[in-house]
Amino acid sequence: MHLRRKLVVGNWKMNGSRAALAELGPIAEAARAAPGVDVAICPPFTLITLAAARAGGILIGAQDVHEAESGAYTGAVSAAMLKEAGARLVIAGHSECRARGRETDETVRAKAAALLAHGLKAIVCVGESEEERSAGDHVVRVVAQLLGSLPELSGEAELIVAYEPIWAIGTGRTATPADAGEMHNAIRKALSGRFGDAGSRIRILYGGSVNAGNAASLFAVPDVDGGLVGGASLTAAQFVPIIEAAALS
Repeated sequence: MHLRRKLVVGNWKMNGSRAALAELGPIAEAARAAPGVDVAICPPFTLITLAAARAGGILIGAQDVHEAESGAYTGAVSAAMLKEAGARLVIAGHSECRARGRETDETVRAKAAALLAHGLKAIVCVGESEEERSAGDHVVRVVAQLLGSLPELSGEAELIVAYEPIWAIGTGRTATPADAGEMHNAIRKALSGRFGDAGSRIRILYGGSVNAGNAASLFAVPDVDGGLVGGASLTAAQFVPIIEAAALS
């Protein structure tokens, strides 16, 4: 069995300002007190460089990327641009981006490939709707989405997967540990089937209304290697207990 370090990633979405970067200090302090846990914050594009300068050991990332190296893509940013700005990991295929931009699995795969090619960690997101879960199609749907979104792996490139049940994002609803365990186990099997032994080293995060109250029970589930955290990552007061829960799991 491979030992995978826990990873807790805060996705600030379209929130934050220069003043909000003051939260990074106590978050970094908590990260240093949890040496077995990797901690990352993905602020808006406008704050990446400033955040990287104040990271204090936290990984700074981005929330999205365009798959092309350059071109006439107004409002988009490339992997090279994000790396130059100070990002070290990037989210690709978040359900909100898939829905808003109508991104296909092929698009997400191309984004992830671009990130890995530039030495950035790629967090590939997958998840099912409430309708798919109610119909009992959730595992089949998520595994198919995952396999369609995975780039090729080579060298030291690091791929991370985030399972985010769409029905739990921003709703306050959370998958039970049993729900998370079922899906993470299926994802692990799919990764091992695709990449062999390397698939057992890929970290799988749970994302969907993770907070201080449920983090410990989720992180204790086999194959839950951390969390992709939304609203609870905006302040140190809410995010630090999640880091502490990861350290104890």
